[in-house]
Amino acid sequence: MTAPRIVLVEDADEIGRVGADLVADAIANGPATSMTAATGESPMGLYSALAARRRSGLLETSAVTVFQLDEYLGLAPGDRRSLLGWMRRSFLEPLGVSDERVVPLLLDGDPAEACAAFDGAIEARGQLDIAVLGLGRNGHLGFNEPPSAPQSPTRVVELSDVTLEDNARYWGSVADVPARAVTMGLRQLLGARQIVVVVSGAAKRAILHRALEGPVGPEVPASFLRTAQADVTVIADRAAWGHG
Repeated sequence: MTAPRIVLVEDADEIGRVGADLVADAIANGPATSMTAATGESPMGLYSALAARRRSGLLETSAVTVFQLDEYLGLAPGDRRSLLGWMRRSFLEPLGVSDERVVPLLLDGDPAEACAAFDGAIEARGQLDIAVLGLGRNGHLGFNEPPSAPQSPTRVVELSDVTLEDNARYWGSVADVPARAVTMGLRQLLGARQIVVVVSGAAKRAILHRALEGPVGPEVPASFLRTAQADVTVIADRAAWGHG
């Protein structure tokens, strides 16, 4: 276990370039990389930078397998709010990852059985090779809302008021955000070989410092990054880190 490496950059564009370097290196070193990738604003520049490298012939992604990180519950097929749909548009299609190489969070039938099968699919590979994550304003990773224990499995969760407010900007209003979701558990995320966390904007400053410098515990799930066996890199812009 080593402390997370903190990389400070000027802005969101530089977050994308630095993060893309890390992910591209991981894929180059293991073409059959298994990974998960967050939605939200912070990692979008990273995905764009990766897609540009693929278009230039500098990145080969045909053998990459992607496990879905999280999804809202109760959506009809084709709902505009689907996080799998967002992942397809922003990450999978630009990187040429075919549907056969995507392991979605299947929400039909019994959710507990589906979540257990999903975890089993990750465990069959041993572990994730890389997880690209954002940081929630309440310290969540994926939708692992506080309190979340480090051994939390993939499961159904109730979204917090903070998360509902923060997701409202994507869909129109708080009323448009589903109140329940399913999330890959901290057990699987913290068990990845490599974790890249991207943090942008002054609204994340307080929680970023709590996660990296405050007490480690379930009230700030991201604080467990400091106890993970993974190679953890936190890429933060100056707005998120502060100038002090």
